[in-house]
Amino acid sequence: MDRLEAMSVLLTAIEAGSLSEAARRLGKPLTTVSRKVSELEGHLNVRLINRSGRQLTLTDAGRSYVDACRRILDDVREAERSASGEYSEPKGDLVVTAPMEFGRLHVVPLVAEFLRTYPGINVQLVLADRTMNLVQEKIDVAFRLSNLPDSSLVAIRMGSSRRVVCGSPTYFAKRGVPEVPSDLSTHDCVTFGGWMSPTAWTFRSGGSEIVVPIQSRFVVNTAASALDAALAGAGVTSALCFQIVTARKSGALRVVLEDFEREPVPINLLYAAGRFMPQKLRTFCDFVTPRLRATFSKGLA
Repeated sequence: MDRLEAMSVLLTAIEAGSLSEAARRLGKPLTTVSRKVSELEGHLNVRLINRSGRQLTLTDAGRSYVDACRRILDDVREAERSASGEYSEPKGDLVVTAPMEFGRLHVVPLVAEFLRTYPGINVQLVLADRTMNLVQEKIDVAFRLSNLPDSSLVAIRMGSSRRVVCGSPTYFAKRGVPEVPSDLSTHDCVTFGGWMSPTAWTFRSGGSEIVVPIQSRFVVNTAASALDAALAGAGVTSALCFQIVTARKSGALRVVLEDFEREPVPINLLYAAGRFMPQKLRTFCDFVTPRLRATFSKGLA
């Protein structure tokens, strides 16, 4: 029995949630996947997974063994990367994730420049307005626009971006300009379901946070759509300042309630801590950090 292969099959089965899904991901017959796991259990003389029902569940012994398998396979991969020169020369594949609008506006141009500078590195960019698990989803680098909880991830601060309320001059000409947050009760609001509440927005006044009820006339599922609706005069919306730089400069959107803005949103680059840091990852971090800090370090973008 090839124990490393069997460990890898077991981990895939646990991540996939079933032996049949693991077989599909691995491109192997279900009987082969089942046999690999059974051989591993036979070698250890202990049951690792419970097979009742459609979902696999780990036994107590299985949980500790799977954790050990991850460490062992990670060490093997690190050794292979080191032997292939990945730690001395920037080459290989990087998987990067970022929020959709931040990624479109700032990460895509940086990655394009990065690829021209380092032809030995390939990048897969995943834009998603959800928090992705770096370890489980095999992500090398993540950009996060939020306060970070304590974790084992390494965080590099890029800067921050203001939270603003904005609308089109045409809308404000018809409906008036809100002077204080409570004025929003008489305005049509456009909300992005993945980032803001459709019923209340938070502001700061006198050093304290205040929560103001709003009426969402239009709820969308992307930040870009919320801004498009505001540009079309559908109402006021809340956005991060970097999202409206062009529209603000052209006069297409006007920022209001600036005296009541909350703390700026921190922008961080994250990666998983490890004993070895591949040169491709270090090179990417060193490349993007000064460029993004130049844009965001003052919180004005």
